Amino acid sequence: MTLRQKEPRVRDEKHLRYVASLPCCICGRTDVQAAHLRTASLEHGKRGLGMQEKASDSWVTPLCTFHHAEQHSMNEMGFWKRYGIDPFMLAIRLKERT
Repeated sequence: MTLRQKEPRVRDEKHLRYVASLPCCICGRTDVQAAHLRTASLEHGKRGLGMQEKASDSWVTPLCTFHHAEQHSMNEMGFWKRYGIDPFMLAIRLKERT
């Protein structure tokens, strides 16, 4: 049995490369990965994801390897609250640049 996403994931390699070229939005380090947001936000037009689904590439933020691992090790919104960042607005602003 093959699992399918509810809505096809939108891929954007150019945007992923752009976000990965930026400094970490937490600490400024340059070993950055484009970190996908999983949490939903109706206010920002981001739907929730099911099991085995990955967010579209427009919902990414620049995180160094340390902070990306930290993001995945805890409640996602708790992570962003810890650093005082609205990840949805950050992802939207970054998408507007590419």
